Amino acid sequence: MPPRDPKDGIRELLHELCVDLGFCLPPHEQRRLREAPPADADGFTDAVFAAEGMDPGPRTPLWHQVRERIGRHMRGGEGPAGADGPGGGAR
Repeated sequence: MPPRDPKDGIRELLHELCVDLGFCLPPHEQRRLREAPPADADGFTDAVFAAEGMDPGPRTPLWHQVRERIGRHMRGGEGPAGADGPGGGAR
């Protein structure tokens, strides 16, 4: 079985953020995150908020919901990363 493309995991994560939490990023922002994903969950969360035109500064409950979802993907190999950064873990 060929190795999983990390961009596929990011695509799945962005779809989940859209469907479940309403963060439906424009195609050019999705492409930017797939091509150069932030290295950690906090940075990825901030990038998602910025791409939505929202201020990522205040750590609101919504920010924490998005951060938890991104962190789960990064830790669990369900999305763009293995441990805490991009790279694509095994499913």
